[in-house]
Amino acid sequence: MKYYSTNGRAPLATLKKAVRKGLAEDRGLYMPERLVALDASFLNNMKDMSLQEMGLHVATAFFGEDVDAVALKRIVDETLCFPIPLVEVEKGIYSLELFHGPTLAFKDVGARFMARMLRYFGGAEGTGTVNVLVATSGDTGSAVANGFLGVDGVHVYVLYPKGKVSPIQECQFTTLGQNITAIEVDGVFDDCQALVKSAFVDEELNRHMALTSANSINVARFLPQSFYYFHAIAQLQRMGYDAARQAVCCVPSGNFGNICSALFGHKMGMPVKRFIAANNSNDTFFRFLRTGDYQAKAGVATIANAMDVGDPSNFARIWDLYGKDVEAIRRDITGTTYTDTQIADTLRTCLGETGYQLDPHGACGYRALKENLQPGEVGFFLETAHPAKFKDTVEAVTGHEVSVPERLQAFMKGEKQSVACSRDFADFKAFLLSR
Repeated sequence: MKYYSTNGRAPLATLKKAVRKGLAEDRGLYMPERLVALDASFLNNMKDMSLQEMGLHVATAFFGEDVDAVALKRIVDETLCFPIPLVEVEKGIYSLELFHGPTLAFKDVGARFMARMLRYFGGAEGTGTVNVLVATSGDTGSAVANGFLGVDGVHVYVLYPKGKVSPIQECQFTTLGQNITAIEVDGVFDDCQALVKSAFVDEELNRHMALTSANSINVARFLPQSFYYFHAIAQLQRMGYDAARQAVCCVPSGNFGNICSALFGHKMGMPVKRFIAANNSNDTFFRFLRTGDYQAKAGVATIANAMDVGDPSNFARIWDLYGKDVEAIRRDITGTTYTDTQIADTLRTCLGETGYQLDPHGACGYRALKENLQPGEVGFFLETAHPAKFKDTVEAVTGHEVSVPERLQAFMKGEKQSVACSRDFADFKAFLLSR
């Protein structure tokens, strides 16, 4: 399988190159040159498969031409080693709980998968270290840092916006040491993302060190997230629902890598009626759906901080996947946007009426489903992180204590280690050149 750039000005790449480089030479995002249609027997029998069996089938469709079958099975099994339950919150509305992995966030799957793919492809060319650059608005940094912690031949640099991630999220990637370096950027997530993208196309930096990305920029990070959706649809089928006619999938969306992976799955045959992209006040995609005009804006801080992205990278992939056809996108996806006040109200209301404790991001998904589900439909939203990761926010809003799992408590006992950096690329480049 070859991979092309969404900007169309870079040479075709192998999977090995796409994984190791992350971003194409023309700053575009890599796309597989074709999607493998999933066979009817698989789609009809998903409900009888385990999560690992299903994941392997989907992974084979994506990567089977380039990764040895035995190795791919091992990668999938090591990645999907924790439960992903579908929990009924109220009649017709389910939460797909993606916070049972090592860092209690949905990005654990993609990060673990990519770490193992990078190891499979041998890290950097030759014998040097491969340097993973990752921008985070919250959970990506912790998932990637912990997914790559202690991996030989790999050093991870986590760029995060100063004062704009929750204290627990910050602890999860600033206290690790070893092969993990946290860089505290005086800016917003979009500044962090811009620094990473600029590094990938800087010739001097790339001569100095081997660079790759572990953001959803990287095909090995975002594509495995499609496993979630096949798993959820299979569970709905098991309950007797006709997914193609009834299932609505609602995704809290920031950089749009997660919903992008779902759309890839849908194009390959996964039965879903429609999708909802739930935004906080960073409503760039919502405005695009309304106007047909994509206009990025500066990210603004909200209580759903992992979605504070004003210029989502993966819009380029969605735009390409749908042939630059606004109406085709609108047929599959609707959008919502919620203020902090609305998110807080949803946290309180859901807990009071159902007893289910949401996190601020899941609250956007839950509310979007509740407001937009039509008669005869069944919906699931992605509960992307454990509410304890936003303990102060959730407790202040609901007045109820959130217990902190032991895994998170362990992170909070560590000592913060971070490097301060401006949002000026010259400063970031100078730091990397000194390494």
